[in-house]
Amino acid sequence: MTESTVLVTGGTGFLGSYVVEDLVDAGHDVVAYDLSTDDRILDKLGVADDVTIRRGDVSEATDVIRAVKETGTTHIIHLAALLTNTARDNPRAALDVNVAGTNNILEAARTLEDQVERVAWASSAAVYAPPHNYDGEYVDEDELVYPDTLYGATKEYNEHQARVYYEDYDVSHVGLRPTVAYGPYRETGGSAFLANIVEKPALEESFSVDYGDQVIDWQHARDIAQAFRKAAFTPDEDLSQRVYNVRGELATIREAADTVREIIPDADLDVSDDGELPWTQNLDMTAAQEDLGYEVEYDLEIGFREYINTLREEHGLEPL
Repeated sequence: MTESTVLVTGGTGFLGSYVVEDLVDAGHDVVAYDLSTDDRILDKLGVADDVTIRRGDVSEATDVIRAVKETGTTHIIHLAALLTNTARDNPRAALDVNVAGTNNILEAARTLEDQVERVAWASSAAVYAPPHNYDGEYVDEDELVYPDTLYGATKEYNEHQARVYYEDYDVSHVGLRPTVAYGPYRETGGSAFLANIVEKPALEESFSVDYGDQVIDWQHARDIAQAFRKAAFTPDEDLSQRVYNVRGELATIREAADTVREIIPDADLDVSDDGELPWTQNLDMTAAQEDLGYEVEYDLEIGFREYINTLREEHGLEPL
């Protein structure tokens, strides 16, 4: 029996399933806590039989505390949230899930302080302002935080409430600010148009995209997953701060399209330079590398090729 039981909120979703896979591979007992009990992605990743799936709602305080207590959870990785577009269309629900839901997680850790050792949770690069607000090439955790979306605003608030729970109640937490997660089995989200740069050509479909000259952080879901595991288990004495930037490989959309064309020479991709992204992607992740031992494992070529071939196999096409 393992010493640690990790409860992953949003654990049956796209990113949550990759986090569960990473934790199982590392030898932890894992509880996937989610409104959905659909194990489709967990099954595709080969870990559906190795995880306990518990239906629950992070916006229901009593349900959260009961789940943490009854499962013997020692570490929480909190991912459940309404993402950018869904939050914009459902602002009250976004506050219930993103803000109150995170408070419920922190309150469970405070209430069950003898049981819960750490909360690792998803903030977001969406707390930053659009790219034109920054002069330097890279943006570190101390730079301007001024979100342009409701989703980003909920994450900014969560950084404040997590800090208070640490300072006033000694709840050990680590927040991560990832940007764009990509990889097989992704679900619809604010970055779906970026995933389509890979998915459409992989399935021999055409695609047009804007923002061609703007830098995107292409972070494979497995890299984000290992970052959350390290955030959950790095000792307090090794942490110089409580919120960290994490990213993958930086490349413009045009450069990413060129990488796809190297794998799929006849890819029908049209790229324009119109528009500006809602938040900067040029994140300095020196602190995460030094404190958490985080290192990127998936570059664009490796990540895109795996992604493309997984999609093609699912649709009966030959791998490339």
